[in-house]
Amino acid sequence: MQVFGFAGWSGSGKTTLIEQLIPRFIARGLTVSLVKHAHHEFDLDQPGKDSFRHREAGCREVLVTSAVRWALQHELRGRPELTLAEALQHLSPCDLALVEGFKGAAIPKLEVYRASLGKPLLHPHDANIVGLATDEPLSTALPLLPLGDADTVATFVLRRLGLQGVGD
Repeated sequence: MQVFGFAGWSGSGKTTLIEQLIPRFIARGLTVSLVKHAHHEFDLDQPGKDSFRHREAGCREVLVTSAVRWALQHELRGRPELTLAEALQHLSPCDLALVEGFKGAAIPKLEVYRASLGKPLLHPHDANIVGLATDEPLSTALPLLPLGDADTVATFVLRRLGLQGVGD
């Protein structure tokens, strides 16, 4: 499994870019999964549903399955959150695991940057950032990629990972 991350401030366009990249990777025959780090409490469940009630009653794990998908929810119950390595171990085998968030992870990452947010660049402080996707010219030694050109970004990621010949 190859792992590639996307880092940037909230509102920079990480999710939109990843959403555009996934079908391009799949079109090249890759199986793709994603790990997303949430900085806040999140819930996939709804109050009143059976699985919510079972979790609230104290289950550590609740697995919900149907003819089209399954989901496993695991309650930490005060234990530490997963590291990226631990989260990746929970994925089924795939060719490419994309990572959104986990800014400090020691994996190759593309910084998604919009100057209009008024936030500083991340890459001067993170040697794992290997390129910069932005919507305006910047002065940097890193490869600059046009944020609005998902084909160019996809090619960059695949070349960086040595997967450029897949599906061609």
